[in-house]
Amino acid sequence: MRLALGPLLYYWTRDAVLEFYARVAGLPVDIVYVGEVVCARRRALRADDWIGLARDLAAAGKAVVLSTQALIESEGDIRAMRRVAERADFLVEANEMGAVRARGGRPFVAGPHLNVYNGATLAWLAQLGATRWVMPVELSGRALAGLQRERPAGVETEVFAWGRLPLAFSARCFTARHYDLPKDDCQFRCLEHADGLALATREGKPFLTLNGIQTQSAQVYDLAGALDELRALGVDAVRLSPQSAGMDEVIAAFRAALDGRIAPAQASRALAGLAPGRCNGYWHGAAGLEYREVA
Repeated sequence: MRLALGPLLYYWTRDAVLEFYARVAGLPVDIVYVGEVVCARRRALRADDWIGLARDLAAAGKAVVLSTQALIESEGDIRAMRRVAERADFLVEANEMGAVRARGGRPFVAGPHLNVYNGATLAWLAQLGATRWVMPVELSGRALAGLQRERPAGVETEVFAWGRLPLAFSARCFTARHYDLPKDDCQFRCLEHADGLALATREGKPFLTLNGIQTQSAQVYDLAGALDELRALGVDAVRLSPQSAGMDEVIAAFRAALDGRIAPAQASRALAGLAPGRCNGYWHGAAGLEYREVA
């Protein structure tokens, strides 16, 4: 299995983003996704900056994929999406159907936000040019096994294996709302929360993470312990979602497990201190916030 680094879902300063990807160029990941997926107002990097990063990472030997925005709300969003989706020099991750159409039959990755839940949808996307699909994060291992049996020839499977789960998008910006600000004058408060804004229940228990217009899980999803199971199911790549601290160690643990230098259970234990809390319930067909230890 290959190791993929998913797109950066948070809003960091330009310097922080550039420094992060300069490190990534030397880290043992095989696939790197770059681009703005969450919010069009996040303009620390322009389109040309993302393309420059993509070229630098490709020169470092990474398989680079340009990711498109998941929620399109304006004509400006459509134009920005097309500028990415219509490129012929890089593979593109389509996160909504407009990007699929803009590819015009050229190869693309069907992102997790396309919601592929059955073999018929996967076959249809393959006819449109999909060469890899990313399983929706709420599906179980049993559901994936069924989809793998129906997977068209020539289509790879990628599974989200580390990070706060991207659960939903909304036209409303919840981070701006938290600060009693309108969405169009949010003052870019996301910059103050490098890993999103934690939301707790009235009892003080972790509940969700607010990331602008995106809602994420409070806990970090961890499938390190399931790597042998993923391999047995024929999964081609596992995706790690960037976080502001400890990402080098996360990548190292997954890499060591994938290379057989440590057991998956050992990798999972090594990751325990790199997350405020972990979950993997969806994979087991249980409540998403549950976490089940691997023997």
